[in-house]
Amino acid sequence: MSSSSRKLEVVSPVPADIDIANSVEPLHISEIAKDLNINPLHYDLYGKYKAKVLLSAFDELQGQEDGYYVVVGGITPTPLGEGKSTTTVGLCQALGAYLDKKVVTCLRQPSQGPTFGIKGGAAGGGYSQVIPMDEFNLHLTGDIHAITASNNLLAAAIDTRIFHESSQSDKALFNRLCPPNKEGKRSFSDIMFRRLTKLGISKTTPEELTPEEIKKFARLDIDPASITWRRVMDVNDRFLRKITIGQGPEEKGMTRETGFDISVASEIMAVLALTTSLGDMRERLGKMVIGNSKAGDPITADDLGVGGALTVLMKDAINPTLMQTLEGTPVLVHAGPFANIAHGNSSIVADKIALKLVGPGGFVVTEAGFGSDIGTEKFMNIKCRYSGLTPQCAIVVATVRALKMHGGGPDVVAGRPLDRAYVSENVSLVEAGCVNLAKHISNTKAYGVNVVVAVNMFSTDTEAELNAVRKFSMDAGAFDAVVCSHHAHGGKGAVDLGIAVEKACQNITQPLRFLYPLDISIKDKIEAIAKSYGASGVEYSDQAEKQIEMYTQQGFSNLPICMSKTQYSFSHDASKKGAPSGFVLPIRDVRGSIGAGFIYPLVGTMSTMPGLPTRPCFYEIDIDTETGKVRGLS
Repeated sequence: MSSSSRKLEVVSPVPADIDIANSVEPLHISEIAKDLNINPLHYDLYGKYKAKVLLSAFDELQGQEDGYYVVVGGITPTPLGEGKSTTTVGLCQALGAYLDKKVVTCLRQPSQGPTFGIKGGAAGGGYSQVIPMDEFNLHLTGDIHAITASNNLLAAAIDTRIFHESSQSDKALFNRLCPPNKEGKRSFSDIMFRRLTKLGISKTTPEELTPEEIKKFARLDIDPASITWRRVMDVNDRFLRKITIGQGPEEKGMTRETGFDISVASEIMAVLALTTSLGDMRERLGKMVIGNSKAGDPITADDLGVGGALTVLMKDAINPTLMQTLEGTPVLVHAGPFANIAHGNSSIVADKIALKLVGPGGFVVTEAGFGSDIGTEKFMNIKCRYSGLTPQCAIVVATVRALKMHGGGPDVVAGRPLDRAYVSENVSLVEAGCVNLAKHISNTKAYGVNVVVAVNMFSTDTEAELNAVRKFSMDAGAFDAVVCSHHAHGGKGAVDLGIAVEKACQNITQPLRFLYPLDISIKDKIEAIAKSYGASGVEYSDQAEKQIEMYTQQGFSNLPICMSKTQYSFSHDASKKGAPSGFVLPIRDVRGSIGAGFIYPLVGTMSTMPGLPTRPCFYEIDIDTETGKVRGLS
């Protein structure tokens, strides 16, 4: 057991998550860093319990062999979630505190939208949590705030540029973009050379440009109808989904209909998650496309002159945050894209640093959002493509509750008591729902990894139900299937899972196989993913057809695909449970996150700004004014 890990004293029934989190005094984060052999020069402290691990830590360890790489996905969830984060944390507590392995948990930073909305936080739960839980679920080290600021700076730059171009001649615009210095000489700023190069202009001083070149350089001529960039904030606010800007008298009637997304839906979040270095992040931020010119050319952040400023706002956010579990095992928290509207995985840089820190025989366990049709698929086809990393094992988290729902059980609705079917034994209902589990196992196995099913046990599950899930998993081709009680018992309840995962990693025999090659058409890639869902075909709206043609003409057809669809079904229809087949997948629109590096089709109607329910989580959240401790976070 590592020097920083510790055993928990568990009680039954399991107390509230925040009460458990507050009952354990975290170790000073320097102790966690010391246990990982991180040189103090390679991290910056953010208080006593958090530190930013600098990218220089990876540079120092580049010659070190990687440890084992494990991704945690799941079956199609109920709206309550099936405990993927809890399983990820519990497994790592088992590996580190009980099986004496070097281990790092890599998790996404939670959005404050769900924290104060309907789902609650994402620190795990019960006796398998990241602590301090309140710091993890709230501001952490400010990364999401940095994303919000940089996203909205770009949004302001777009509308301001349109405003200034509308009222100035080419020459006046050019003179203001390249003003003379005290000696009367004009010069280009460094970022302007990026636009000049894009335009094929090799001249180095403003005075050399012809009137035609001045017009091409200075006038972006953005088509307002083509703008895809929206403002963001990290709060669920349905009334910002559609707004009109520019209504002040100083804006001279230049109104435009737009809207807000939640911050974690920003392309800048996806850039952070998929970047591999500071230089790479600078290039990706500069290449982000915000819309087109009226001539149909893509307009980027660098065209607007803002790519460098965005990188400055994000310069600290690129460093992962080091935290700890209840049992003292290390956690790297970094990036937080949603899986239904983005690619749903924590950062490449956190995984790469972690794999070097644990070294040969150690384990890095990372979570992919929602079911494996969404999170794991994007982990393999997007994240692993850009990282060059290969997982040895993929976990599919299943619950008896969710399998009963897929077998035909009543609707599960957040905030309402569970139907009796979910708290009393019904083996046949569980078995009927295992078709969903089987589909997730076969889809995940297709990537060439060993699949271990983690059955996240609830107190109402019976032995017969749990055995049915284990047997079905093995029959469906899982490497192993293990019942876990980490929510109630911490790492001790996931020791068998840890042993199974180690065996799965040691017995990998195949290379990673992607679902599709990059050099086929956008439509062929979409259809390969749709087929993996069980669709018989794909139907494109006129808008989707138009966008696919545009992205192909602009040279972006070689990017991977990031499907934006419901997490509650393999299909586009959340009411279709189990393993639906023969359906036609409707593609409503197709958009591009060109800087992040993917094309994202919108399947059905997906909202990028959640709303608040009638009784949000914030009703329970308060502070003890005597101790300063947070109450009611879940």
